[in-house]
Amino acid sequence: MKWPLLLLSVTALILSPGLSLAQSKATTEPNGAKAQGTGGNFMKDSWLTTKTKSKLVANGRVKARHITVETQNGVVTLLGKVGSAEERAIAEEIAKGVDGVKGVRNALQIVPEKARKATNAKDDDIEKAVAERLKKDEPLKESDIKVRSDNGVVTLSGKVPDGKVKTRAADLTRRVPGVKTVRNELESKS
Repeated sequence: MKWPLLLLSVTALILSPGLSLAQSKATTEPNGAKAQGTGGNFMKDSWLTTKTKSKLVANGRVKARHITVETQNGVVTLLGKVGSAEERAIAEEIAKGVDGVKGVRNALQIVPEKARKATNAKDDDIEKAVAERLKKDEPLKESDIKVRSDNGVVTLSGKVPDGKVKTRAADLTRRVPGVKTVRNELESKS
């Protein structure tokens, strides 16, 4: 009886891109204090990410492999593509039902299965085009910016030197063909 649970946990860890080395950087506690990657919010957030992904995998009504889970300060963000509004709502309800989750940001895009292959290819092209444009821009090429596209909705994450660079990154991204909207989640260092 323990094997299926163990297998589910291992599968969730493997499928969870939200658990990455990028999360090992220091995070900020709600009171403004820093918590290092070995404890504090990092451990809580990593655990919430794992629990959420496990529950998505265990639920047969959503395709968890198409959903990325990220957690910051107890708030779970769902990214990726789902086949219907119903699947999007179910994923959000599952995330809300995880003990310890303070809130859920549902950024899942609805892409019918028939259109998924073409959409994924287009998103790959958009991600490459945005990354190239950002690397060619003098103020941005030294910044640590990650680009993700879901049905033309581009999410920028990472760290930039200041608010001007953050705004510039979003402006340049909006000019890339195929970009419908930009979710600017960049953090300024100053």
